[in-house]
Amino acid sequence: MTITPEQLLYCDSHEWAHVSDGVATVGISAFAVAELTDLVFMALPKVGQKVKAGDEFGEVESVKAVSPMYSPVSGEVVEVNEDLVNKLEVLSHDPYNEGWIMKVKVADESELGRLLSYEKYKAQVGS
Repeated sequence: MTITPEQLLYCDSHEWAHVSDGVATVGISAFAVAELTDLVFMALPKVGQKVKAGDEFGEVESVKAVSPMYSPVSGEVVEVNEDLVNKLEVLSHDPYNEGWIMKVKVADESELGRLLSYEKYKAQVGS
């Protein structure tokens, strides 16, 4: 299944979540990738790590800046896209499918209500 930006929920800080069967696939938006430009490093969470909605779970570094990444949901990390660390260019051409960062078993689906729809996120970033 191909995920499109319209199917996602977004944080103000440009992370996205796609929830299916109680598991959130998490990544960063195309807007964030474009703003960062040339990516050079990414620190990922560990499988088994507990994350809390709104808290930092890793960071992405570009030639311009180091930016923390914040979890859109609370829960336990059940999978990490380890291949991404050595193929950061994937984020530039497919941030919503091949460029996912982690999968989290969601602890509280009610937290999803505080995330932005695609339309609201689009309005926030002005595109």
